[in-house]
Amino acid sequence: MTISNQSKVLLRANELTCIREERILFDELSFNINAGDIVQVEGPNGAGKTSLLRIIAGLSRPYAGEVEYLAEDINRCRDEFNHDLLYLGHLAGVKSELTAEENLNFNLRISGYDDFDTTAILAKVNLTGFEEALAGHLSAGQHRRTALARLQHSNCKIWILDEPFTAIDKKGVEELEQLFIQHAKSGGCVILTTHQDMSIISDDMLQKVTLDYRFI
Repeated sequence: MTISNQSKVLLRANELTCIREERILFDELSFNINAGDIVQVEGPNGAGKTSLLRIIAGLSRPYAGEVEYLAEDINRCRDEFNHDLLYLGHLAGVKSELTAEENLNFNLRISGYDDFDTTAILAKVNLTGFEEALAGHLSAGQHRRTALARLQHSNCKIWILDEPFTAIDKKGVEELEQLFIQHAKSGGCVILTTHQDMSIISDDMLQKVTLDYRFI
């Protein structure tokens, strides 16, 4: 299955098979993800959406098959692939004992950035006035915004996001969609899971990979 007609293939899944506890989550799954694609992985709970994201990100190995980045197996171009990848898992990855500003500063610096304005970045995710607040004292939505703030200062081509809209209000979801569109139009791609409807991203830009579970 090729899910985009654009010319530059960033990622290619080749006959991926994933088995967990005697269940085939997906079998011989193949697709291309091109520059400019926004891809929603959908399916019922337990169908393997997070497993697929982790395999694409190189965090888990498939039972069979491979993932390629720019036509090379990601295991043979690990440094280049990791440099161009931003992965945010289902958990926010925010340390409760650090402030919003400290969390953002830490995450950007370990990603290799050293020239940024944390106050300006946090303002873009509506956290003005909460820069010095401990993340553990923030609301669930503010906690999630702290994690997502790093998207505002990312040069990575590939964004892989597991449930990024969790605890985000409608306005925040629309702002994230606009950010995804901007990233795709700049030549990147976004792969995400979500149980929420996306209203701004057009059908010609939004592609879908649908999973369903079955037993061996």
